[in-house]
Amino acid sequence: MVSAGNTRLSDQVVEHFRRLIEDGRLRAGERLPTERELATLLGVSRQSVRAGLQALGALGLIEARRGAGTFLTNGPPVLESEGLRLQAVLHGVARAEMFEARRLLEVGVARLAAERASPEQVVAICHEVMEMFASASEPQRFLVHDVRFHRAVARASGNPVLAALVDMVSALFYEKRKATVEHHPNLGVTADFHRRIYEAVRDHNADRAAEEMDKHLAEGLQLQELMDRHLAEGPSELQDEQPPAPPAGSDGRRLPGRHQPRKQA
Repeated sequence: MVSAGNTRLSDQVVEHFRRLIEDGRLRAGERLPTERELATLLGVSRQSVRAGLQALGALGLIEARRGAGTFLTNGPPVLESEGLRLQAVLHGVARAEMFEARRLLEVGVARLAAERASPEQVVAICHEVMEMFASASEPQRFLVHDVRFHRAVARASGNPVLAALVDMVSALFYEKRKATVEHHPNLGVTADFHRRIYEAVRDHNADRAAEEMDKHLAEGLQLQELMDRHLAEGPSELQDEQPPAPPAGSDGRRLPGRHQPRKQA
């Protein structure tokens, strides 16, 4: 257990690295000195150094690599969702309010993605749509690709802060949806919503990307509420629909998937 004195001394470690980062003397991906070296440099105990490094780790600023040492994280910022989850429980934040925040965030992100996505990022988004169609009969696997789709769109926005926020919110909703996704009436329909978002991003149509993301999230809230009632009240009529056709690739071919195209009326 770290004493109050050690806690205060650990703050010196955090402050030391804060100054180095702000002054540009320490950059993403760089290796940190060892605990022994830091203790000597800062004039504190190794226990205080360890507590300071734990605080930096909790902030997502450093990562330990087995056999290599400790490094400043090298990549987009990462935000921890657990604090937000507990705050939501503590203050009684309703699911509808969480969805509202997510909707405002991701609609804007989809618009930016359509404006800025690189060819490689479009391919990454396409890949997740393909995997969603392919896993429409495997709810838990489908959910993983659903989350990855939204993160891929966020990365394509070109804004690392927005991408980190979407990562955090996605993790929060993933934990909530794991318990209900098995009761989803038709994951093929959800995959088709994602296909339309992908196509708008691929076509660099910002207005349509924002519109399709908005429709998808609005439908998602309604369906989640329906599944929650289904679980609370027992069996109900969650009507199954014919699955949509798999999405078309940028070359006009059908993307691989388990669903066959609908017959034309």
